[in-house]
Amino acid sequence: MFILNNDTPVPLYQQLYSQIREHILAGKLPADARLPSVRQLAIELATSRNTVEGAYQELYAEGYIYSKPRSGYFVSALDQEAAPLSLLKKPRLRSSLSTPAPRFDYDFHPARLAPKSFPAPLWRKLFSECLRETSRELVQYGPPQGELNLRRMIQLYLERSRGVVCDPEQIVICAGLQHSLDMVAQILKGSHSVVAVENPGYHLPRSVFRNHGYEIVPVPVGADGLDLEALASSGGTLAYVTPSHQLPMGCVMPVANRLKLIEWAESGGRLILEDDYDSELRYHGKPIPSLQGLRPRGNIIYLGTFSKVLSPALRLSYLVLPDSLLDAYRRLFHDYFSTVSLLEQRTLAKFMEQGHWDRHIRRMRAIYKKQHDVLIRAVAQRFGSRAEIVGQGAGLHIVLQLPGISLSEAEIISRAAQHGIGLFPFSATCAAGEPAATRLLLGFGGMSASEIEAGIALLSRLCF
Repeated sequence: MFILNNDTPVPLYQQLYSQIREHILAGKLPADARLPSVRQLAIELATSRNTVEGAYQELYAEGYIYSKPRSGYFVSALDQEAAPLSLLKKPRLRSSLSTPAPRFDYDFHPARLAPKSFPAPLWRKLFSECLRETSRELVQYGPPQGELNLRRMIQLYLERSRGVVCDPEQIVICAGLQHSLDMVAQILKGSHSVVAVENPGYHLPRSVFRNHGYEIVPVPVGADGLDLEALASSGGTLAYVTPSHQLPMGCVMPVANRLKLIEWAESGGRLILEDDYDSELRYHGKPIPSLQGLRPRGNIIYLGTFSKVLSPALRLSYLVLPDSLLDAYRRLFHDYFSTVSLLEQRTLAKFMEQGHWDRHIRRMRAIYKKQHDVLIRAVAQRFGSRAEIVGQGAGLHIVLQLPGISLSEAEIISRAAQHGIGLFPFSATCAAGEPAATRLLLGFGGMSASEIEAGIALLSRLCF
């Protein structure tokens, strides 16, 4: 039985075509079975003959049915095993894939930003200006490395605030860190095969390089960042590091270790991937200068993003490639086009050029410092000596160590979820092995002060 719905935008003939096709593919209409006549089916469905004829003609054109003179239409013989999976299963698949992510009253995810932090009215104004100014260029492709003016603004900002020394020609605009790493993996694939990563550390680089066929070697992280002795014996020729604010432990690599790391790279033709993901968010003292600034012409690829301070939804990041890799980049990607919207690039360039970026950083640093301090006080008040805070003073998260606790991380996360608390597992940052002690990763960027205090109060009761 076929059912037509007049209340949907899908034409009736197409609804009928799809249903008959599904019955054929599912074997419900066997080979050589005769279909009802056009007149008979039109009467049965209370629709026009044109609707039925249109469906039959579409099925006939695609080979699902055949015709016999004066006898009507018949089902074609199909190899059921080679036939595509029935589309009847797709609604169930869609519903399972579109299941919304769980919502929590207190979400301590480390990557969430303050809900009202994005400067929407200002961005809309600048975007509209760029739309008027760029209308003629919307029928063209932009520069493959990204808009030159945006690269100039980034170069000036990095030189002023991060100590990065580079030319705009070394900068490539990318669509988020994932895209940046994907490009790096392709550039280096012919000359490198083993990547040393921080353990614990960010899970994304591990996934990207593994998907490109690289071997991943976890290297322990200590109080001073990456263990350089372990790195030297790891066999890695690439080292992914977060030296200014290690993710997730929050430590800063001292300058002596930075110089040793640079020497490790230069002494053996190796490369450093410096991810400076949230350098703007330091709440005490001046921002830590970049590793790249210590050796601008060295074997260092600098990775930066606008996701942690401005918006992760914009998908705007950048690479600073050393001169030694520019030819390889251009040889590999000379036929590629920029993956970032021209309008978004020009809006961001204008945003930076008019001083809004610097003002936005100062505003967000003040907001997140208050939330950071509220979290530190709440933990001290509710957990006391039963917990140790690691990595405070920067970024959008801290690590809470719970020595001697009987509950595992999984048990705490499960308990927390049942009471409306969302926790991102610290174990997800571990490339190998389990954490020696129970640790909780507590982000504070997406929560108000009152939510932080209430969430920590509830969490403390669930942990003991």
